[in-house]
Parts: sequence; C-alpha cells; structure tokens
Amino acid sequence: MSLQHSSDDKVQVIRTQPHQSLGCAIIDAQGREVPITEDMIQSACRELEQRLVKPAKQD
Repeated sequence: MSLQHSSDDKVQVIRTQPHQSLGCAIIDAQGREVPITEDMIQSACRELEQRLVKPAKQD
C-alpha cells in the first residue's frame, strides 16, 4: 500500500488528558528527560499542517 492512498482501516484512538504523559519522552539540550504529552503532539501536528505545501495539479 502506498502512502499516497488513503486507507479504510479504522484505528481506535484513546484520548488522554492534554498534559498527561504518553509514556515516552525526549531528551532536551541540557540532557533532561521531558515527557511527551498530547498537547505537544497536537501542537506539532498543527505546525506541520501550516507548513504543508500542496503539489501542483497535473493534467
């Protein structure tokens, strides 16, 4: 299956509280472990959507 084609598969999404850790972390510039939260993921997704450049239509 190509990433260019959408899938009809359904994936159950379990929402957490916005500031609740998702059980994973990143290491910051000072070497500290920072838990990844739902807010962080949503913010990153919004930023990516704003930067999205749609391809030109082809005839």
